[in-house]
Amino acid sequence: MTVFAKAVELGSFSAAANTLGMSSQLVGKHVQMLEQHLGVRLINRTTRRQHLTDIGREFYERTKSILAEVEAAEGLAAETRATPRGRLRINAPVTFGIHALSPLLPGYLAANPEVTLELSMTNRLVDVIDEGYDLVFRIGELTDSGLIARALAPYRLILCAAPSYLAARGPINRPQDLSRQECLGFLHPELSKRWTLVGPEGTVAVPVSGRLMVDSGEALMAAAVAGVGVLLQPLEIVEPYLASGQLLTLLPDYHAPTRPMYILYAPDRRMTPKLRSFIEFVMANFGPDAQDAVT
Repeated sequence: MTVFAKAVELGSFSAAANTLGMSSQLVGKHVQMLEQHLGVRLINRTTRRQHLTDIGREFYERTKSILAEVEAAEGLAAETRATPRGRLRINAPVTFGIHALSPLLPGYLAANPEVTLELSMTNRLVDVIDEGYDLVFRIGELTDSGLIARALAPYRLILCAAPSYLAARGPINRPQDLSRQECLGFLHPELSKRWTLVGPEGTVAVPVSGRLMVDSGEALMAAAVAGVGVLLQPLEIVEPYLASGQLLTLLPDYHAPTRPMYILYAPDRRMTPKLRSFIEFVMANFGPDAQDAVT
């Protein structure tokens, strides 16, 4: 088909032969084999000129489209082998971005020296298309957004408090005790007024309240360490304080339900080497099978 198309475009077998680096006889043989395969004549030839038959003209138009698709596919395959380069715009929730994603980004940048990252962190729901992001992290159930979603390891929340708070307020032995405690509220519809825990008797939803509500996990962490109240926050933010003893895990027989987490990108976003490399980096560190994921 390539030889046939070139012969049509250049007007002769000899011109096609020069371009393709073969003899004019071999060009003619290719065209003849194509005609035999199709069972129709594509080109009427004389010693002086050639012209397409009606079916040859229609077949040539289809052939151009097919060869263009083949070239695009081969170009895409070559592109995936190319060096990742250019700017990537990423969005992530604040706590995850600061404590889980950001510490790993130097490794990604070292492995991809020609990629520039722009990381925006916010807890609001961003619009991937309108705001021009290449990829976003999303925690919670997804709505039908038309975006491509890749599932990550579930997001884990830990219930804890400072020893000073427990010394002043007494022990917390069961989930219902939380309704009488000073609970540090995160300004999120799922976490501000009711905490859900799963334990031996199943799922328990406890109404909670407190005098401090903030839209920042870091601010709530500081309050918890100071003994202000009980905290329910992601593992990656509380883990260092649990290890140091500044916070203590509460109700070890219960756990907060994990929340699904995804990366999202536009379905028409071309899978460039830079985007592919970042998706592979994310899946290796935060995917469902990642051994050291802290989500």
